[in-house]
Amino acid sequence: MVPLRFIGALLGGAILASAVANHAVAETVNVYSYRQPFLIEPMLDAFTKKTGIEVKVVFAKNGVIERLKAEGVNSPADVLLTVDIGRLNDAIESDVVQPVKSAVLAARIPASFRDPDNRWFGLTSRARIIYASKDRVKPGEITSYEQLADPMWKGRICTRGGKHVYNVALFAAMIAHHGEAKAEAWLRGVKANLARKPQGNDRAQVKAIHEGECDLAIGNNYYYGNMLDTAEQKPWADSVNLVFPTIGGGKGTHVNLAGVALAKAAPNRANGIKLMEFLAGDEAQSLYAERNYEYPVNPAVAWSKKVESWGHFIPDDLSLAAIAELRGDAIRMVDRVDYDG
Repeated sequence: MVPLRFIGALLGGAILASAVANHAVAETVNVYSYRQPFLIEPMLDAFTKKTGIEVKVVFAKNGVIERLKAEGVNSPADVLLTVDIGRLNDAIESDVVQPVKSAVLAARIPASFRDPDNRWFGLTSRARIIYASKDRVKPGEITSYEQLADPMWKGRICTRGGKHVYNVALFAAMIAHHGEAKAEAWLRGVKANLARKPQGNDRAQVKAIHEGECDLAIGNNYYYGNMLDTAEQKPWADSVNLVFPTIGGGKGTHVNLAGVALAKAAPNRANGIKLMEFLAGDEAQSLYAERNYEYPVNPAVAWSKKVESWGHFIPDDLSLAAIAELRGDAIRMVDRVDYDG
């Protein structure tokens, strides 16, 4: 029998809704999550231990926002956990979340990692880095995203699809820093330098470097830790150096986030806010950092020693909300340059 704590893949219909609703008692908080159970369970267990509030989680790879829209005012969800600024922005545009006024969240989360109208809050950040071949790319040979368009890298770059949310956010950041015309010229340059048609996930790009198919790849930093922890993939990780490139003339490394929002119909609103505040606190932020190879957004919390050993960088201070506003422009830019073609 599937434990009620984690109900997989939004099974759909009345079974799921009633299962969660029947357990939405006074000291419960119901979470809809894009984040995999093994990533968030330690934080939720710590919350329950500290507060006595039981956490019920519905996990799905997709369809969470659509479920919230369909359920409307009858939704049992209190909290939405998700990754990428795009999905948080989709939640706002779909009108399935509500603002939260919390002095605790405001104090713990920098302004660039929360919505100006308090409808979402970042919990962790992840750097979109360049993986560079140890054998074929000299240290210091590439230091910025802009250099990916340099003809010296022709036939030497691998990426996943241009419309994946991680790349869309990076391309939107390029638009924010350079304007649409220059960003589009840059993306055309990157496309001209591709070793193959965009495909696979971030780990697949590092595998391609290991196999000699390309020399540079774009990917999130935490995949490096995931690969080191996987025997089959460790040789891929061992074949690359991590580059934390700058954007916009040295303004720091582009980062995205995993975040949280309060569901619009939250039946356990107070408990939902308590969970959000806990996830932004020292204990949960430290657990995130240790387990997920991500960076705490709370500046009072140290990076994990393992992640720190990979190198220091200054995050680009461009607001994630500003990036979200340019996602549509970035997607249209991908189409115009036929990046995935």
